[in-house]
Amino acid sequence: MFCGIAAGRLPASPVYEDDLVVAFMDLYPVTPGHVLVVPRAHVVGLGGLDDAVGARLWSVARRVGTALRGGAVRCEGVNLFLADGEAAGQEVFHVHLHVFPRFAGDPFSIHAVWEEADRAVLDGQAARLRALVPRE
Repeated sequence: MFCGIAAGRLPASPVYEDDLVVAFMDLYPVTPGHVLVVPRAHVVGLGGLDDAVGARLWSVARRVGTALRGGAVRCEGVNLFLADGEAAGQEVFHVHLHVFPRFAGDPFSIHAVWEEADRAVLDGQAARLRALVPRE
């Protein structure tokens, strides 16, 4: 679906377009003004996203968030949300970054239990991750 929108074959309400990404209104908005930023090229998940496209996604999302705060819709804050994989809630398997305006009393929420982690556990996880994070 997002490939068709990015190629102009499917209808969308565009907000921003360039050679790498397109941003358009979400057909199923979390809140009014909800925008999706997607790469033009088909990329399923974060692992396939190159740095230039990833940086552009972030840059455009930041600019859209700033525009949302400019008054086009009710907006007291902004969330950026990207789900990578089915377990994370990804439903459309084409990378997409959600940008949605937030306001007091809006319907969006994330329910989680926040508990302080053990520092030794955190240090062990950090060490394992450091060994796997690629260096530039």
